[in-house]
Amino acid sequence: MSAESGIPTFRGAGGLWHNYRIAEVASPRAWTRDPRLVWEFYSMRRRVAAEAKPNAAHFALAKLEQKLQDRLFLCTQNVDDLHEQAGSMRVLHMHGELFKSRCDKCSRPPFRDTNTYNTPAEIPRCECGGRIRPHICWFGEVPFELDRIFHALDECTMFMAVGTSGVVEPAASFVAQVGGHARTIYVGAEEPANASSFTEYHLGKAGEVLPDLLGQRCAS
Repeated sequence: MSAESGIPTFRGAGGLWHNYRIAEVASPRAWTRDPRLVWEFYSMRRRVAAEAKPNAAHFALAKLEQKLQDRLFLCTQNVDDLHEQAGSMRVLHMHGELFKSRCDKCSRPPFRDTNTYNTPAEIPRCECGGRIRPHICWFGEVPFELDRIFHALDECTMFMAVGTSGVVEPAASFVAQVGGHARTIYVGAEEPANASSFTEYHLGKAGEVLPDLLGQRCAS
């Protein structure tokens, strides 16, 4: 969904940034080895995301939430805040939030952070002395709030995946978990790797497909 708003995906960018593979700048090992390089990467991502605006798909989901309230569980792998900009109030970011940071040492809660640390020497520090890192689930880390996600999967009657490749775990397996008790729908420009797990799918850009598809649900 975010790609339609001008935020490049890792796969769409060829998995490279300045000739670095993404895993080389988005992992605990990278943070230990070269935190300045990591912040340079996430500062770039913040600048790009700050220029992006929600598209029709984001607004369609926000409108659906207004009708369904807490019966809609919106879980995203995207780390931008476009869902929130569109008006969604209940968003679970399983891979973290780009505009938040946290200490890599103490238990201080994540906090809003829109700074871009452009100069390599600018490694922000916490009051405890720890380094401030992006509030992102890096390669090799466990996604956030999996207990809440699995509970929602157990309870859901309709599961919809939008724009996913069907490759990245554990999200790629969510559809298989609900397949026995829920209607499963895929929406996206390309067929995902796990397409056979869905009971129906709608090929096309989310910004073009979702407004009509969800509009039918909002009107019912």
